[in-house]
Amino acid sequence: MGKAHVLVTRPSHQSENLSCLIEALNGVAVRFPTLAIAPVDDSRQIQNTLAQLEKYHWLVFISANAVTMHGYYSDSDKIKKFKSTRIAAIGKATKDALIVAGLPVDLVPESAYNSEALLAMPEMQDIKEQRFLIVRGQGGLEVLANTLRSRGANVDYLDVYKRIIPPFDCTQLSLLIKQSKLDVVTITSGEALQNLLIMLEKKYHQLLLEIPLVVVSERIRQLAAEIGFKKIAVTNSPSDNAILETVIMCVTGGIEWQS
Repeated sequence: MGKAHVLVTRPSHQSENLSCLIEALNGVAVRFPTLAIAPVDDSRQIQNTLAQLEKYHWLVFISANAVTMHGYYSDSDKIKKFKSTRIAAIGKATKDALIVAGLPVDLVPESAYNSEALLAMPEMQDIKEQRFLIVRGQGGLEVLANTLRSRGANVDYLDVYKRIIPPFDCTQLSLLIKQSKLDVVTITSGEALQNLLIMLEKKYHQLLLEIPLVVVSERIRQLAAEIGFKKIAVTNSPSDNAILETVIMCVTGGIEWQS
């Protein structure tokens, strides 16, 4: 991959694996987190809900952050294992976080890791009058809850974290863009992409839109296209290895961009 400069925008606590993969191929990982994960301001609702988990048939964890957020596993707030409550994870990273936390994982999509894949599973079809608790960050997508409700389920949310723009210094990033030395931008959420534009000075936006962009879903691709990005590649999955493979294709000319 040579000395290609690749922008890694994952939150700081989730960026090292991808950065190391890039550096192992002699690329330059430009760490610039455009999202930070913080606990919600009021933890009383979390404590109240955790005390009533036995009334739910399913707990659905939307992300690894939903599992690992501070405060979950203190002795007083620990999620108990109820025989009647099953746990679903939206993807592999979420499943792994649940296992580390000592919680059983009853359901996880086998291939695609998103709401649609979870909803397509046999266990999610006949769910009339079942009670679901979706554990997530504030302001998440509504697709999962809306579909579950349309199938007759009762759905509640438990927001355990919020996404914020972290403290940042754009000096290095601006210089790379100005000198045409930034080769690929990687983005793993729509909010991360929007934050990047907020954080970067407007005078560099047009140059940014010309740089190959690697995204992890069709939904983010559509958002990027609406913003004006010219070269957008979608990975096969949201995993770091899939992102790396797509980055390599961008750098080596393995993608034919539409003009």
